Amino acid sequence: MPLNPPPGARGGAPETVYWLEHAWLGTHTEPGVALHTAGGRITAVHTGVPTPPPGATALRGLTLPGLANAHSHAFHRALRSRVQRGSGTFWTWRDTMYEVAARLTPDSYYALARAVYAEMALAGITAVGEFHYVHHQADGTPYAHPNAMGEALIAAAADAGIRITLLDTVYLSAGFGAPPEAHQLRFSDGDADRWAARADALLGAEDTHTRIGAAIHSVRAVPAAQLATVADWARERSAPLHVHLSEQTAENEACLAAHGRTPTRLLADHGVLGARTTGVHNTHLTDEDVRLLGDSTTGTCMCPTTERDLADGIGPAARLQDAGSPLSLGSDSHAVIDLFEEARALELDERLRTRTRGHWPAAALLTAASADGHAALGRDDAGRLSPGALADLTTIALDTVRTAGAPPRLGAETAVFAATGADVRHTVVGGRHLVRDGRHTRVEDPARALTEAITALYAQEDHPV
Repeated sequence: MPLNPPPGARGGAPETVYWLEHAWLGTHTEPGVALHTAGGRITAVHTGVPTPPPGATALRGLTLPGLANAHSHAFHRALRSRVQRGSGTFWTWRDTMYEVAARLTPDSYYALARAVYAEMALAGITAVGEFHYVHHQADGTPYAHPNAMGEALIAAAADAGIRITLLDTVYLSAGFGAPPEAHQLRFSDGDADRWAARADALLGAEDTHTRIGAAIHSVRAVPAAQLATVADWARERSAPLHVHLSEQTAENEACLAAHGRTPTRLLADHGVLGARTTGVHNTHLTDEDVRLLGDSTTGTCMCPTTERDLADGIGPAARLQDAGSPLSLGSDSHAVIDLFEEARALELDERLRTRTRGHWPAAALLTAASADGHAALGRDDAGRLSPGALADLTTIALDTVRTAGAPPRLGAETAVFAATGADVRHTVVGGRHLVRDGRHTRVEDPARALTEAITALYAQEDHPV
């Protein structure tokens, strides 16, 4: 049966029809779906189509809305495996991260990010939220083009074929009342007004594939008196605003010592919370913090594989959602890039914490990985297979050693609790194939591109490891 297309949806580019062997339609898995696209959007969805219509492109397996990686630091991909050796804490891991950040140039960051975003496309991710704070040269001097680093990330996403929300990040201090340390100089614009002027210059880059948003690195990195400047910038431009929030107990303790209140209360008091705001991690929260986030409908982006890798802790995701905070997911440090793993981990970590099962149905976890993730990135028109939505899709195989054996009607459960990014066969962005039969159509060899970019980064003689 057809779902009616939105008014005017039939104009524009020539129509492409995809036949979906099985499709997750938000509440259930439907066999035999014909999905029509034009102008980069879905124009009609017909169910009850048992075989591919003439001229349609068949996507065999289970097709989902394209996934949204709501929290990424692209350059952290160069840390994979290197920081898994030995012991330590978030703070010792951070020292190694700073060493890698010091090596980046616009050219090297473009090469690395293009490869990372291609890896994301191979894992079914069609949009990324890039939490970007490496703005200037290593000594803090601006580039001749002040947004050279951000523009490199935008170009990398365009060339890898995925959408990007560049969350241009304010990072001004080393801690409460402390100026930036030497390795943080390239992150800082000096104050929030100068950050806003530089961020404004990025707005001209916005198009169907690019959005510009804002981020507060953390309450320790942005003085309280300047929080409102960032919040106002985002509000006036209807832009998404993200913030690392209560990732570490040390941050909470320092905030209480400096301001006599928790980081969440500090953000609330300066007008940062709200429906366009997303707190990333939200790990160590008081009952009042949960209430403040829920009552303001501030989102929560959980990054379970990074939170496990860095020994951060398990955040109260179920309580936050119950309080009114929408959930999204991110791969953050890219210990792995796999939104199915992040969705699975959200449920399984909660099971470990509570010693009970079944906190979210699989459909709710897929919604966090798709529609709610896109909404956190300022794209309310993505993450669903329905007329008017962006024509962004991902298809997983149902015949691999991980996914075989379950009935197709259990598609959501298979995707969340069995599949991995390696099971993705097709990724479509704007109605065009980006990954076809497991191969990226724009980046010839993403694995080689990753190897070359990371090897070149570590080979720099002026920054030995």
